[in-house]
Amino acid sequence: MSDDLLLFSEAHLHMQLETAPFTQGFYTVRFYTTMDGLLSKTKTDTISEFYLYPSGGTLRDMNFNLVFYDSQFDTYRGFVPPHLKRKK
Repeated sequence: MSDDLLLFSEAHLHMQLETAPFTQGFYTVRFYTTMDGLLSKTKTDTISEFYLYPSGGTLRDMNFNLVFYDSQFDTYRGFVPPHLKRKK
């Protein structure tokens, strides 16, 4: 696996969440994107912001369009968001 956290993968999303800002109910993360704004698993010239909502396990793009749902990021499925761990 690459050390470049801007390459999209679920593992890189987990790693970014450890230090990502959490405000207004979501984390702000960044990934390489294609010219169409889609997540990229390869390095591109474009980096875009995405928003992970742990109270539903959804990742949304900068226009808040749904990009994907994954139960491993859903608090209703047992995910404990890093900001809650940091408060202890």
